[in-house]
Amino acid sequence: MTALNCLFCRIVRGEIPAVRIFEDDATLAFLDINPIVKGHTLVIPKAHFDPLMNTPDDVLARVIRTVRLVARAHVAGLRAEGVNLHQSNGSPAGQVIPHLHFHVIPRFAHDGHHWNWQAKHYDGPTEMQTWAARLIPHCKDA
Repeated sequence: MTALNCLFCRIVRGEIPAVRIFEDDATLAFLDINPIVKGHTLVIPKAHFDPLMNTPDDVLARVIRTVRLVARAHVAGLRAEGVNLHQSNGSPAGQVIPHLHFHVIPRFAHDGHHWNWQAKHYDGPTEMQTWAARLIPHCKDA
């Protein structure tokens, strides 16, 4: 997908309407049209980047600042009792729009939403160490 036909890039350019709640020179925050909980907001970089792993550090820093600003707005403006942040990369992870984005979801004690999280288990400490050994060499700061 290119920036020309990307849904989020079209929103940035004003070709598709969106209810914008914050915008600066690098980021845009707008309400999700299919909210998990009312007030559910998407935060994106205005420039087309995807996935997270290929997004420059300075862009990520700007996006996460906007995520924090929106989370604070959920607490102050909506009186949210909590906030979920969600970010996916790739269709197997549930990403639908291939443009870096964070979901900022206000949470309330009785909002009716429940995550369908089915926790799994490792067979034991040895299996955990095996998985860790595969990850650790790749966690070097680039």
